[in-house]
Amino acid sequence: MNRTLTKILTTFACTAMLTGCASSTTSASSKTSSDSDTLRVGMECNYAPFNWSTTTEGEYTQPISSVDYCDGYDVVMAKNLADKIGKKVKIVKLDWDNLILSLNNNQIDAIIAGMTATPERKEEVNFTDPYYVSEEVVIVNKDSKYASAKSLDDLKGATVQGQMNTIYDEVIDQIPDVTHMPAAETFPAAIQALQAGSVDAVTSELPVANGVVAANPDLAIVRFDEGKGFEADTSVSIAVRKNDDALLNSLQDALKTIDTDTRNTWMEEAVERQPANEE
Repeated sequence: MNRTLTKILTTFACTAMLTGCASSTTSASSKTSSDSDTLRVGMECNYAPFNWSTTTEGEYTQPISSVDYCDGYDVVMAKNLADKIGKKVKIVKLDWDNLILSLNNNQIDAIIAGMTATPERKEEVNFTDPYYVSEEVVIVNKDSKYASAKSLDDLKGATVQGQMNTIYDEVIDQIPDVTHMPAAETFPAAIQALQAGSVDAVTSELPVANGVVAANPDLAIVRFDEGKGFEADTSVSIAVRKNDDALLNSLQDALKTIDTDTRNTWMEEAVERQPANEE
């Protein structure tokens, strides 16, 4: 979801998503992360395999309401980091555009949601080192003339869409003669547009694309030859408030104890159990 944002919108409108409408209102707490035994972590719970909603409790899930749970790579990362710094974890489901706003309003303590540390975001919050690095791809219809593309030049003239306020919308203009469609409010909405024939391709990151294609055999992933794809930062990091140095340092130290193989294993497991792969 590892997704990057040029400007953070402050709308409180609830966005319709495939898994339901997320509540953007969370009771603000007077406690800061440093004087609480709970780490409140914000994420969409709608961007598998990084995070998704489910009504089924499982080994990796965390409750987000009286009847719903959140699962995914970000949930596993949040739980492990909270354990390492001696806190309980609480997952807070929020719309993407409200994550930084909610963090700075002290409604959550950290964002673990596939968010890239862009220069614009660094003006508002602080970030840890990356906790995952992905690969930028596009999703097309399996029978599309673009399915065999190996470079951005091969997508010349395509009609392409990305998700609003993400790097996956920004990079589209790197494609020659592209028809850059208005951004979709959610990633599932972009996939629906692709399947409806409204666009030729949707920009994505590889783990997310793997899940989409596994659930939709009529779609295919385009991966680019080295040096012939998008120029973009595909790393994702954890965000905390500007003044929360203690939490930043604690999370940074905890991250250093989780090696790359473990992180990749967690992602592989999340891809396997995400809803898109369920029978």
